[in-house]
Amino acid sequence: MAVLQYLTGDFLSSGLVAQGFWLLAETEGKKPAADPGGFAGLPFTTLLPIILLLFYFMVLRPQQKAQNETRDQIANLKTKDRVITIGGIHGTVTNIQKEQQIVTIQIDEATGAKMRIGTSAIKEIVTDETKADKK
Repeated sequence: MAVLQYLTGDFLSSGLVAQGFWLLAETEGKKPAADPGGFAGLPFTTLLPIILLLFYFMVLRPQQKAQNETRDQIANLKTKDRVITIGGIHGTVTNIQKEQQIVTIQIDEATGAKMRIGTSAIKEIVTDETKADKK
């Protein structure tokens, strides 16, 4: 870009040269600025591990803990448990096929309507404790 401006005669009027002279004149005879303090004095190689550790303990670890808890609950699933699917359907477990990872839930007690879902579609298992927590 600068070569094109030089060739067209636009180099001086573009302000690039003037800006360069201004920066050069401004820094002549002055001492470098003092360290502003805070985290600006730390090198990036020191800050990066600190940021990664904070990210791990504040985001990743709680998420992994919740996933493990849900996985354990689904592994211990039994009939008569009340579940909520990822689609928001509430139902009661009537049959579990652990080999195929399929659960049959009854979604309407009046008509006895049932639905077969995969265990991966279970969002949470509703207990009396989770109902009390939400109130």
